[in-house]
Amino acid sequence: MGSWLTKKLIEKGAKVVALIRDHVPHSHFYSADTPSHVNVVRGALEDYAVIERALAEYEIDTVFHLAAQAIAPIANRNPLSTFDANIKGTWNVLEAARHSPLIKRVIVASSDKAYGDSKTLPYTEDTPLRGLHPYDVSKSCADLIANAYYVSYGLPVCITRCGNLYGGGDLNFNRLVPSVIRSVLFGESPVLRSNGRHVREYFYVEDAARAMLMLAEAMENPKIVGNAFNFGNENRLTVLQMVRLVLKRMNVKAPLTILDEASNEISIQYLSAQKAKKMLGWRPQYSTKEAIDKTVAWYRGFFAEQLK
Repeated sequence: MGSWLTKKLIEKGAKVVALIRDHVPHSHFYSADTPSHVNVVRGALEDYAVIERALAEYEIDTVFHLAAQAIAPIANRNPLSTFDANIKGTWNVLEAARHSPLIKRVIVASSDKAYGDSKTLPYTEDTPLRGLHPYDVSKSCADLIANAYYVSYGLPVCITRCGNLYGGGDLNFNRLVPSVIRSVLFGESPVLRSNGRHVREYFYVEDAARAMLMLAEAMENPKIVGNAFNFGNENRLTVLQMVRLVLKRMNVKAPLTILDEASNEISIQYLSAQKAKKMLGWRPQYSTKEAIDKTVAWYRGFFAEQLK
């Protein structure tokens, strides 16, 4: 998300400052030569002084808070580092923004996982935030803290809650879509951690980046500030349905290895994006088929040298 949003901001002529913790040379951020077009601050969310310095020295007026430990299995194994990054990191960003007189808007990227396991679906923005597992809890907490800074201090905050993001540039190959595409490209059997019956809303990353930009621009309207918005394509699929759609778009038939070992994950979740459609006029630009085709094309290019 960060790399695609940065690309779109650059295209619009924005002066962008990126907070980068680790140098990942093959990431989309570096492979697209993004660093040559932005100011880079080295540091971590957990370091308040770094964030405060960056906001002050670069005279930041808009903050997109996208950074997080975003992998559920890692959160299950390492809850403390996840809580540090996702909860403490969020209050650091918000507190630094509160003390910066130039800040006009802060967009905090929460997640559909913040809602937790709800019997009432689709999630709407009024669904209580009741995460139960480490990653979900970290997003519930960050979401609530962001709202507290708006209510208590008047910080101009909006919150986004997106479905499962996928698209080019994602190098976390324990995620479903990139793992399936990589397996197919290298002639291997795709491996599913779950039983394949979990239901998700798969949301293309370029549409998500567009949603972030649209929300930031809409925050010129005081009635938008303080709101949370769900963003997604409202097209719910089981894991198996998504895998089969990816295989179909790649024109491949491949046997699947189903491990059925996923734990501490919500079985069924999907969003209503009606509020964003009504208040922001937002619509996804890409169909699921178009988005998968663009994603597959990106990974074919990424692995081109290895596939020769």
